[in-house]
Amino acid sequence: MNATISAPDEAPETTGISFGRSADGLLVALVGETAFAMAPVRDGRHFLVIAWRISRPMGEWTRGDFYGHSCELADEAAFRNAVLENAEHQRERRMLGRVEVHSRVHTPWGASQGATVYAEGVTAHSTAGHGGFKLSAEQDRKVHPLLRSKGGWYEEDAEWAIVAITFPHLFTAFERRCAERTIKDSWPDAWETIFGAILKPGESYEKDRRAFEWAHARDWIVVSAITSKHAPGFVETVATPGGKRGPGTEERRFLVPSDEYQVGRFGFVIDEARHQVYGGPSDFVGWR
Repeated sequence: MNATISAPDEAPETTGISFGRSADGLLVALVGETAFAMAPVRDGRHFLVIAWRISRPMGEWTRGDFYGHSCELADEAAFRNAVLENAEHQRERRMLGRVEVHSRVHTPWGASQGATVYAEGVTAHSTAGHGGFKLSAEQDRKVHPLLRSKGGWYEEDAEWAIVAITFPHLFTAFERRCAERTIKDSWPDAWETIFGAILKPGESYEKDRRAFEWAHARDWIVVSAITSKHAPGFVETVATPGGKRGPGTEERRFLVPSDEYQVGRFGFVIDEARHQVYGGPSDFVGWR
C-alpha cells in the first residue's frame, strides 16, 4: 500500500476517512469522531495515539490533543493500515447493533457507570477505574470449562477475550483477532485444548516465558541494573538463579559492558564466561 499521506483537502481513499498533517508535522487521520496520529517516541520509534472529538481542523491539531496510546508503528504504511483497520472495525461495530444503557449494577470493580448490551445475557460494564463483561448463568455455561468464570465476570484487560472467542458473532473481525492473540498469550494450554493446535515458539507469550524459565533455570538472570559510576562503560547488575526473587534467594553482582546490556523479552542472561563477578564499590544503595 502507498505510504504517502494525502493532504486534508484531498479526497480520502475510503469514504469517511481523512488523512493529513497536524500543526506540528505529525501524520494524522480522522475516522468519524476518532482522531489518530503517528507520534514519535525515543529511539526513532513511533506509536499510534488516539483522541476523540477534536473540534478544530486537522491542520491545527497538535500532539497535546492526543491522550490514548495504542500499538507501535513500523512506518507510515503501518499508520495508514491501522487507520483503515479501525475504520472497518467501527463500520462492523455499528452493524452489530450494540445498545448503550444506564446501569448502577455492582461489579467486582465498583459500581457500573454505564453498560453496553451485546446480546441477551452478554453485557459489558464500565466503572470509574476498570470494567468488564457480565454473562448470565445461561450464557456463562457456553464458555469452555478451562476458561469459565464461576461468577460470570470477565475483566476488560484480558478476560474479555474469553467472551469474544465464545461468542465471535458479537464482535468485529478486529476484536476477534485481538481476542485470539490474547488467549494464545495468556492461556496457551486452554487454546491448544479447545482448538486442537499446538502453539509454536513465538505464538504465545506465556508459553515462551515458560520455555525461557525452563531453559535458564540454573543461569543467573538480572533482576536489577544500574549504570556504573565506579566502572565506566559497564552496567552493574544484580542477578539471581533463574531470576527468582524473595527472601533467601542468592544474589550476585556482575559487570556487563554497556553496549551489551540489551534486555530481552524475559530478561538478561548472564554469561559467566564473559561477565565478571563484581565485588567492588556499588551504585546500588542496598549494596553500599
